[in-house]
Amino acid sequence: MAGAERGGGGPAEQEPVVSLVDVLEEDEELENEACAVLGGSDSEKCSYSQGSVKRQALYACSTCTPEGEEPAGICLACSYECHGSHKLFELYTKRNFRCDCGNSKFKNLECKLLPEKGKLNSGNKYNDNFFGLYCICKRPYPDPEDEIPDEMIQCVVCEDWFHGRHLGAIPPESGDFQEMVCQACMKHCSFLWAYAAQLAVPTVTKIITAEDDGVLNVDGTDDQKVIKAENGANHHESIPEESVLEKGKDVREENKVEQVDEPSTSSGSESDLQTVSMNEHQNTESHSGCRLQELRTKKYVKQDTATYWPHNWRNKLCTCSDCMKMYADLEVLFLTDEYDTVLAYENKGKSDQGTDRRDPLMDTLNSMNRVQQVELICEYNDLKTELKDYLRRFADEGTVVKREDIQQFFEEFQSRKRRRLDGMQYYCS
Repeated sequence: MAGAERGGGGPAEQEPVVSLVDVLEEDEELENEACAVLGGSDSEKCSYSQGSVKRQALYACSTCTPEGEEPAGICLACSYECHGSHKLFELYTKRNFRCDCGNSKFKNLECKLLPEKGKLNSGNKYNDNFFGLYCICKRPYPDPEDEIPDEMIQCVVCEDWFHGRHLGAIPPESGDFQEMVCQACMKHCSFLWAYAAQLAVPTVTKIITAEDDGVLNVDGTDDQKVIKAENGANHHESIPEESVLEKGKDVREENKVEQVDEPSTSSGSESDLQTVSMNEHQNTESHSGCRLQELRTKKYVKQDTATYWPHNWRNKLCTCSDCMKMYADLEVLFLTDEYDTVLAYENKGKSDQGTDRRDPLMDTLNSMNRVQQVELICEYNDLKTELKDYLRRFADEGTVVKREDIQQFFEEFQSRKRRRLDGMQYYCS
């Protein structure tokens, strides 16, 4: 129990007392977090034989494929077995990726776990992350030259990582969002703006009523443009923008066309806001039951910003035949897959770890008397201190801890323990 004693010259603070149960629970929490990050990836078998894995823990080897070479990714098992002493970039997880270890991108290395591999994995997608660079600023993480504290957030579409301050919209302070779509991907997937009006966190768009012909007032924005498309169009047709109201003045723009199911471009500067309205009397004969078509009958704002989305927002995307074709054309069919999310990936790691799991240390502790528990706590503290110091060397050198290293540590630890016990003297009274 933590507290303070008074006596003598003043208060004397006591260090908080932590029980072994508390320590074990803390370690279990850390272990759960580690398992979530690895997502159930196999640490002993190369994943190549599984083909393009929906999601797995991935790494890039700067030693074998430095910047200037072709980018390549390796699975968890290969990071241990084939690249244990190399400099690695942790990529967290990427979708639909096949392990590259030992293929033609690695000029002087053969995979120890699965030597027989194809020359290339044509289905893999790569970005600057594979060279340890992230965000639009193309900087490493952590960045020794960046003194601004800022978290990195992964875009669910392109899977690059971004500084919160480089997304055009400050992440919600509450952190009450599940996924983020970056600025570039919102332009590529412009259909998402119709959903953002209803789902985004915080609401980055505001719905305009049918009677509202004035300029849309968006909080914190001085320069605004409201674009009204008076001709109906479905989401596989271009939308003519016939009039622009800017600060109360009617500004005519001719031949301004935006393709909704293609990456869109802004009608003005990058910071301009756009409001799109679809005619209520559109021909919906071929789009019966399309949720996106229904949303597009309303006005919504398009901004040059990232968007933040709540849990299960993907379940609300339309899956009619036209929308599914649009997703395929845009190469974002994965948005309709509930198992594609990072949350599902992390839950799989926790689930795999928790299957038929019993903690033998907790069982042993419960069977001990008080004296034995104290002795075990002392042994545990010694082990924890020495293991922490041992692992710090690997962290300082940036090398991966291999199974042999852990085995060596415990052998040396047991040897030191035996020497301590042999040097103890026992007395009988």
